[in-house]
Amino acid sequence: MANPRNKGKGNMKNKGKSSAKQQPKAAKKAAVDKQVKDPEAGMRLNKYIANSGICSRRDADIYISAGNVRVNGEVVTEMGYKVKLTDEVKFDGRRINPEKKEYVLLNKPSGFYVTGSLEKNNRTVMDLIANASKSKLDPVGKLETSTTGLLLFTNDGTLSKNLGSTKKLIRQIYHVELNRNLAQEDLEKIREHGVLLEDGKVIVDDISYVENHPKRQIGLELKSTKPHVVQRLFKKMGYDIVKLDRVVFGGLTKKDLPKGRFRHLSKQEVINLGML
Repeated sequence: MANPRNKGKGNMKNKGKSSAKQQPKAAKKAAVDKQVKDPEAGMRLNKYIANSGICSRRDADIYISAGNVRVNGEVVTEMGYKVKLTDEVKFDGRRINPEKKEYVLLNKPSGFYVTGSLEKNNRTVMDLIANASKSKLDPVGKLETSTTGLLLFTNDGTLSKNLGSTKKLIRQIYHVELNRNLAQEDLEKIREHGVLLEDGKVIVDDISYVENHPKRQIGLELKSTKPHVVQRLFKKMGYDIVKLDRVVFGGLTKKDLPKGRFRHLSKQEVINLGML
């Protein structure tokens, strides 16, 4: 019969070895548990990934368990792991940002600067969208202070860069009011030949008189990214602009959007912009 005393010693010995092997893993789990339970620990990792636009939370859990995510250089596979905004999170080797992408469309009224001096207390478009988001949103492109119409804001730097690229020209339609009637011959010249400016030729996709209005009111469609292009185009032809309103930007319109108001883009609208 085996000696019970010896048996106990054997068990204690094996138990000690087992604990020693499991200690690092247990310590790591305890650290993770502390993060999960501590509300000050930060954001759940799957939400962090989902907010970055990589995938849904459910898919994020799969990627986490597969070892595709590193936090501060260490692979994290535990569900419920929390991270702080100061942590470095990488997905497949690429650092990601947890800030949810937002897209806001404003129907800009006249008299608001797109960029302005705070020292001079200028009214800016940022005042108009102050309640649109807690994130810092930047305008895509610019509009003159006197120009009205559609202005897009986002914190999506990639989309903003693409929309401003000279390789991806965005369709824009303006309602223009001139200081005098636009001569038919000038309209035809702009339509057929474009207008040569100091920084290159501007090709117009379409130009026409606004139906049932005086011939000083014009509809103009173009894709140029040149600064102040509409103003300079008509100036070159000998006309001054009295009012300028951007009524279409990409596939976005002013429908159901009163002047001075904003709205968030739908998912489909964001997808459509990304495909331009």
